[in-house]
Amino acid sequence: MPEHNKTTHFGYQTVHTDDKQGLVDHVFDSVAQRYDVMNDLMSAGLHRWWKRCALEWCAVQSGQHVLDLAGGTGDLAASLSRQVGADGQVVVADINAAMLEVGRDKLINRGVVGNIDYVQANAECLPFAEASFDVVTMAFGLRNVTDKEAALRAIAKVLKPGGCCVILEFSKPQFSWLNKAYDWYSFNILPTMGRWVADDEESYRYLAESIRRHPDQETLKTMMEEAGFDRCEYDNMTGGIVAAHKGIKDNWPASATSTTTVTGE
Repeated sequence: MPEHNKTTHFGYQTVHTDDKQGLVDHVFDSVAQRYDVMNDLMSAGLHRWWKRCALEWCAVQSGQHVLDLAGGTGDLAASLSRQVGADGQVVVADINAAMLEVGRDKLINRGVVGNIDYVQANAECLPFAEASFDVVTMAFGLRNVTDKEAALRAIAKVLKPGGCCVILEFSKPQFSWLNKAYDWYSFNILPTMGRWVADDEESYRYLAESIRRHPDQETLKTMMEEAGFDRCEYDNMTGGIVAAHKGIKDNWPASATSTTTVTGE
């Protein structure tokens, strides 16, 4: 298919591939200032526990270089900064300038400075040298990427041999009753909460839809393997509402010779 005719999903809408990033940017431009408040309200604070569990899985060491991709408002980066210490470095990268600015301001106000850099970057084509990072984290960002396969390959490329990637993302609930309850909450409560708190119902409707479009646990595990990661595994949290995925860059570049066709989301 010619490039200009390719389509992808923006929530439940079918859009031209070239248009998706602009639509996603509009969502996060709108919600950036209330993002942290909404996260606490939407998850009843559980997002903090999910992130702590993901960070434990990273096993970051003092002196390491870490990329926090789709770093948003800096929740992971604050902890990563402490873990790598003065001899390490954390790079917070996000494609959305508004989110990056909110995160930078929040961390500076908290005194988290000195070993953090901020880069506006597209996850599909990262502007970093090959084998630059010991660890790459990505929390609640992959589902917004147009070409997820390209992003996973880009992450693998910038990891050092032996480095690990941990992706935290909404996923598929493992129980039918939970799935039904989660659907009702997502499509009834979240948009209403978005309207009351963030004055933006449509962005939170997109949130619910984008979660349903995101690959389930086994599919994402397979995608990571095809992108060149080894020893891929995942850990379900809160009944599978969220899952942390981990992959190690062991056999690079031999295991990155996948012939998978890239079609976007």
